[in-house]
Amino acid sequence: MRITQRAVTLTSLQGLNRNLETFSRLQEQLTSGKQLTAPSDSPTGTNRAMQTRAEQDANAQYARNISDGQSWLNQTDSTLQQMLNVARRVRDLTVQGLNTGAMSDTARKALAAETGTLRESLLGMANTTVAGRPMFGGITAGPKAYDATTGAYVGQAGPGTEMLRRVSSTDSVRVDISGPEAFEGAGTDLFALVERITGNLTTDPVGLEQDLADLDVIMNNMKSAVADVGARSARIDREAEITMGQSIALEEGLSQVEDIDLPNMMMRLTMQQTAYEAALSATAKSISPTLMDYLR
Repeated sequence: MRITQRAVTLTSLQGLNRNLETFSRLQEQLTSGKQLTAPSDSPTGTNRAMQTRAEQDANAQYARNISDGQSWLNQTDSTLQQMLNVARRVRDLTVQGLNTGAMSDTARKALAAETGTLRESLLGMANTTVAGRPMFGGITAGPKAYDATTGAYVGQAGPGTEMLRRVSSTDSVRVDISGPEAFEGAGTDLFALVERITGNLTTDPVGLEQDLADLDVIMNNMKSAVADVGARSARIDREAEITMGQSIALEEGLSQVEDIDLPNMMMRLTMQQTAYEAALSATAKSISPTLMDYLR
């Protein structure tokens, strides 16, 4: 079979074009720093990159949920601690009021006035909001958990109303605690009890003994609520560390798929340039001009 000069020329040019295309692609990857500039560069790598990015999006959402949950739990813990301090002051005043033989009516009225003020302070803290929602109101759409005048609970709480935050693909953490869970005990709630104490300080000092026992029950419930919130806060902090570690791992995995190995890429580019120049030289010799080319 006779190989014509035209066939030699076409084959040489095709080889040159392939070498030039490879060289150009390597230059583009080196310039962009990415080894995947188009899905056709590596269908398998592109699929892995898409999966990794989807995992990054999910992980970022978990991080946002964790941050929101931390805000709720930290604010709840702080508010409960403050309310416990106020409740301790109410207890001190109640103990003073039990001293029936050494207090005048004027002193009892002063104790009652301070206790009434403390009740208002407790109600104000019980209506603390986070992002516009009442902290102890459960899933209520209203602006308050407790009526500021009567002290009645106006939130919406109970089984199935817990506020959960998804912190991983398999785990959720509750970030709220309702008013009844935190402030009720002994058949009453904190605000009704403090109102009763306020009245008994002036009208029925003997009744303060039962009030004191009921207050101790509610304060123990509040301490249990603080411990529960603290445990959940520690749990969500651990999830935050796990999520951060996963974020770093995913970023490294995506870099391995998409980013170039700079030393290796420069070596490949140099080798490809050498190969292209050698092919160019060989092609020039194989299709060198003849006398007929000058006569045209």
